[in-house]
Amino acid sequence: MNRLRQLIIVGLAATSLSSCATVFGGPVTTYQKTKPAPGQPQREVRVGALVADILLTGALGTAIDFATGAIYKPQSAAAAPAAAPAK
Repeated sequence: MNRLRQLIIVGLAATSLSSCATVFGGPVTTYQKTKPAPGQPQREVRVGALVADILLTGALGTAIDFATGAIYKPQSAAAAPAAAPAK
């Protein structure tokens, strides 16, 4: 019984310390991690992940997603810079 209680506590702690966008958003790209320079377009926030974070994990989960960059939408292919042509 004590072992089961420990497993439940560890499971709840792991769940509460992970946040929605971190778990469901896929891998975080460099674009999501890097803060835009002055004059550059700002990153867009995933509204669904933000609402889920606030409702399910509170301030802790929301802070984790903003700190890791997982809360931001990945860069779209249209907004991505073109690759330099090979010489």
